[in-house]
Amino acid sequence: MAGFVDDFDGAGLDTEVWVPHYLPQWSSRAESAASYTVTGSQLVLTIPAEHPMWCPEDHAPLRVSGIQSGVFSGPVGSPIGQQPVRDGALVREEQGSHWGWTPRFGRLEVRLRMDLSPRSMAAVWMVGLEDRPERSAEICLVEVFGDALSTGPDGPVAAVGRGVHPFRDPALTDDFAADPLALDVTDLHVYAADWRPGSVDLLVDGGSRRSVPQAPAYPMQMMIAVFDFPDHPSAADHADHVPLLAVDWVRG
Repeated sequence: MAGFVDDFDGAGLDTEVWVPHYLPQWSSRAESAASYTVTGSQLVLTIPAEHPMWCPEDHAPLRVSGIQSGVFSGPVGSPIGQQPVRDGALVREEQGSHWGWTPRFGRLEVRLRMDLSPRSMAAVWMVGLEDRPERSAEICLVEVFGDALSTGPDGPVAAVGRGVHPFRDPALTDDFAADPLALDVTDLHVYAADWRPGSVDLLVDGGSRRSVPQAPAYPMQMMIAVFDFPDHPSAADHADHVPLLAVDWVRG
């Protein structure tokens, strides 16, 4: 995986690497399509008012714009696919195999900013390819909920979620926390994972280290997404806000 860089300087998204959909196998390509532009050397993901619900038959109200660096599924009606929406979920739309960027170990970095309301969140995470069910763990580089942003005596504070989720990987245990950091998420910051055999270090701007003494040992794909929760208690108060996640670059 040495030398991977996407600085979004081209005329559009590199679809040899990225799939501009969020887990389409459980929904459909139409319902999972990202709203995005590539402008000013940034990938800008948004959720405008007309953006459709994702997987409305199987999930609480959710809208999402996301890209991912790989995808595959079994045939329609099978349970084979990445990050099932629920236990017993079945494929609604078959996805051919697409492996754009699937590293195994290394330093992974993403420089980004976000604009969130209390009803939205943004995240970047790695997930196992799930070509076998146990190769399913997640390394979360950053997860920020808009209702976990505040202002402290020295300025903005964000609860930044980072860590490892095992899902169906029996070799790992859950090790995840949302630590409050003095951070203005509307500014560009670098979120990184130093992923080695047996450990993962998560960093923000080269510091604020969170260490996890375990690690997935198989190839993973990157997921980048912004979410909107229409059922959030404050949803009506922020109905006009358009959630945004702008990615300056991805490096591996």
